Amino acid sequence: MAEMRLKVNGMTCNHCKMAVEEALKNLPSVLEADVNLEKGEVRISYTVSDTNKIQFIEAIDEAGFNVV
Repeated sequence: MAEMRLKVNGMTCNHCKMAVEEALKNLPSVLEADVNLEKGEVRISYTVSDTNKIQFIEAIDEAGFNVV
């Protein structure tokens, strides 16, 4: 298992938090995604397979937010 933290712009409420977490959890190798609104970041726990940072960023972008 691996872990990555990404800074995300535009998250202001629980709806934003849920949107980002769900977008990431839909990726097959993501075990957990936990948004911290105060820090403006998401912690992603995942299995090391064919998933990479680019896929995480794309999932967050598709949810309507930007990785810094």
